[in-house]
Amino acid sequence: MKKSERYLALDVLRGMTIALMITVNTPGSWQYVYAPLRHSSWHGCTPTDLVFPFFLFVVGVSMFFSFAKYGNTLNKASFNRLGRRTLLIFAIGLFLNSFPQWMTDYSSLRIMGVLQRIALAYGFASLIVLSMKRKYIPYLGLAILLVYWGILAWFGGDDPYSLEGNITIPFDAAILGEQHLYTGFGIPFDPEGLLSTIPAVVTVLLGYLTGVFISNTEKAKLPARLALYGVVVTIIGRLWGFVFPVNKPLWTSSYVLYTAGLAALVFALLIFIIDVKGYKKWTSFFVVFGMNPLFIYALSGLWARTLGMLIKIETADGTVVRGSTWLYQNIFVPLAGNMNGSLLYALTHIFFFWLIGYILYKKRIFIKV
Repeated sequence: MKKSERYLALDVLRGMTIALMITVNTPGSWQYVYAPLRHSSWHGCTPTDLVFPFFLFVVGVSMFFSFAKYGNTLNKASFNRLGRRTLLIFAIGLFLNSFPQWMTDYSSLRIMGVLQRIALAYGFASLIVLSMKRKYIPYLGLAILLVYWGILAWFGGDDPYSLEGNITIPFDAAILGEQHLYTGFGIPFDPEGLLSTIPAVVTVLLGYLTGVFISNTEKAKLPARLALYGVVVTIIGRLWGFVFPVNKPLWTSSYVLYTAGLAALVFALLIFIIDVKGYKKWTSFFVVFGMNPLFIYALSGLWARTLGMLIKIETADGTVVRGSTWLYQNIFVPLAGNMNGSLLYALTHIFFFWLIGYILYKKRIFIKV
């Protein structure tokens, strides 16, 4: 099989992750969210906890093919590409965190975030795969996961994997400043912090190695072999979780393997359905998201912050509410009730951003972020 062969399943999986990221990030009300669309409270893994690592896994797979034109080696052209892309994605994430800029208290601005983690994980993984012999990458990935486990186990508190006792808090606070950390857990703790981004690099590396694997495997045999690989990695991650809990906020090493294995399984299934069996008609919806993924995700974040912070509506009783709250309470709750209305609100956003993506797709406009 030629290394240049492209799998439609990759675009579909990328598009699925973006669609799901928007869905879980934009409910009508955070009080009314179905359990599968919530993150685990701490240890554990819900379907929602799979979305972000699946996207990083896809980033890794795509890296193998995108760097092929540079010979998958570190040179001036490839370094400039990865450097520009890393800085741009990080800057967009920081822009979204500070939006609207004229209303932001920069003394407490959160520095990290989803896009910032994508940028750093992509950047460091790119440096590794372009500068290191491919046969050593799995060993480096394993070493990173083991070292990260050791850091959390040895330098944490009495309960090193707990919210209050984990070492990522003092580490991130020392570098970023406590006032610049996420506070959604009730204390300054960033689930996309610097220290926990280190194992996220391995998620990208596993995706890259999967790209290598599929490029050297006959298409007809690929789904079964990739599924076997996924099963093995998932089981290893799950077993490791008994001593180093599967935990998304800490991005634990067991979580890296567990989610990468599941991503490989889903990818294998999609390859079998789409690229081997040829059932492609249903894929166009997700391909639209997959062609401009980061642009659509960033735009959805910008829109959510605009609705929530800039648009204010006065209700009949004189109360001023956010635009997002008004839409949910006055349109979606009457249509479907609290719980289903919250879900319908999110699904409506999916359709709205799909329309934008569809227009770009039909005009062959692909915004490279």
